[in-house]
Amino acid sequence: MQNSSPEQAPSSRPPFLRIAESFADAVAPADFPAALLRWRNQRWANETGLGELSDEAWIAHFARFAPLPGNLPQPLAMRYHGHQFGTYNPQLGDGRGFLFAQIRDRSGRLLDLGTKGSGQTPWSRQGDGRLTLKGGVREILAANYLEALGVNTSKAFSLVETGEQLSRNDEPSPTRASVLVRLSHSHVRFGTFQRCAWMEDRESMARLVEYCVAEFYPGAEDADMARKTCNLLENIAVVTGRMIGQWMAAGFVHGVMNTDNFNITGETFDFGPWRFLPVSDPNFTAAYFDAQGLYRFGRQPVQGGWALQQLASSMLLLAEADDLARALVPYEAAYRESFSAHTHTLLGLKPSGDTATDIPFLQTLYSWMTESGANWPQTFFDWFGGPASVARAAASPQSDLYADAAFAPVRAALMDRDPERPERLANSYFLEPAPVSLVVEEVEALWSPIAEADDWSLFDAKIRHIEQARRALAL
Repeated sequence: MQNSSPEQAPSSRPPFLRIAESFADAVAPADFPAALLRWRNQRWANETGLGELSDEAWIAHFARFAPLPGNLPQPLAMRYHGHQFGTYNPQLGDGRGFLFAQIRDRSGRLLDLGTKGSGQTPWSRQGDGRLTLKGGVREILAANYLEALGVNTSKAFSLVETGEQLSRNDEPSPTRASVLVRLSHSHVRFGTFQRCAWMEDRESMARLVEYCVAEFYPGAEDADMARKTCNLLENIAVVTGRMIGQWMAAGFVHGVMNTDNFNITGETFDFGPWRFLPVSDPNFTAAYFDAQGLYRFGRQPVQGGWALQQLASSMLLLAEADDLARALVPYEAAYRESFSAHTHTLLGLKPSGDTATDIPFLQTLYSWMTESGANWPQTFFDWFGGPASVARAAASPQSDLYADAAFAPVRAALMDRDPERPERLANSYFLEPAPVSLVVEEVEALWSPIAEADDWSLFDAKIRHIEQARRALAL
């Protein structure tokens, strides 16, 4: 028998309430005409003590937004600013979402439950506060796939169809509506700090730093506020560099790297016009409205550094410019190390540990991928385990590319590396001819039957395939 209330309620007052007065507005969720549960992340529900909720109770909490016991009494729409395509916008904030609850996983880590499509707030800016069903489906797919590939990401937790019809300029309308719940360690954004700076509110900035250090980076604690601020910035720089290094190895293009779309715990979130590369292309742009290619694939590491610079600038309220600049220095090394490490991880190989060896290997591999037009996910799949996958690669749909002389330097480099846990190759996932992938054509193909006939079978199959990959890779 499933319970109607959470198995384990939070044991203390939600920490964000300590600063909520300065950073959020209490709001009421939309009253939706219907609530049809389309997807629940049972694995993460189990991790957070919510796994035993009945579907009825799930809808009550994650579509009607009845408060979780002992948690936030009312949803909080967070306030922030941000740079959008290089232009500062002080009119931002949670316009179609809110912080619903704060909970802890089995290891005690703080997690936010935030929403998307939950109704209008003071920051909606004439928007309807809603999310299309397609947008919710796309976020589930992207978040699950990134998690399977070992990329630090927020988790799609729940998707409920709400019975409304929406009008949108970028997809056929009217279109179905949904409300999504997202699980993330933090919804504090770079733009949260920027808002304090714009308002010249030193006191609120100090409270924000205190909160972030206490809850996420206790090692950054220092009695001196300036040093504490710089320590916090350095930690954020490192986790951001690691995240973007993982993006680049996974062939992920975020699409909208505005400063309000970066959070302080280095998790991928605010999925919009994301894409996964079908082939290596540094100039690939995910967003149709990014005409200048500001957020193109090859520029993502630079853009991440720029966003961090804006965060550092906002912290001038509390620390000196030279000290903040030094705190940003580890970003580039964190990015490079992550890109190299995650490339090896996705290939199932042990890094050599020698930068002088690993960097040429990366250059050789990615140059060949760009020049040959090799399929990105297929290449990593075929050569997972390096020397242990020679026979698998020879049977690949793109085996002709591996037989070409241009591939010889890549092959030699792969053969020089030892497999990492090669027993994973016994998983049935690696016995298939092709890996799970998530290029835009596949997303559109599985959305069509949902839109036309409410047929979720292709979506369900894709989710199962992604889960199979997650278990096989065991990253």
